[in-house]
Amino acid sequence: MDFSITFLKTLCWGIYLIGPIFLLLGFIIVSLGLIVGRIESWTKFDALYWALITALTVGYGDIKPIHKLARVLSTFIALVGIMFSGIVVAITIEATGNAFEQHVQPELNQHFTKEKNKD
Repeated sequence: MDFSITFLKTLCWGIYLIGPIFLLLGFIIVSLGLIVGRIESWTKFDALYWALITALTVGYGDIKPIHKLARVLSTFIALVGIMFSGIVVAITIEATGNAFEQHVQPELNQHFTKEKNKD
């Protein structure tokens, strides 16, 4: 349980610290999505839905841009989404490593020390 709590604290702290970058990347995704929606004559909801699905690289294909400019902008949305996802993955890995070092590593060291002393 301590491992999970340490993991969650570190994860939340990392997200808090990188929050301004998340806001900037989110703003870019939303703005470009609305621009593409205007080009394609989509509703705002459809434009935001499509931008989020594109940014997360899910790409259901139920809505897709037809115009060339919209397609170019969609590649930028995807690139920004990859950056966003990469940051989340990096923070998650760091939080896991931190919790591992604090809780699992000392136990492993104790276990191996006991095994060494038996020999």
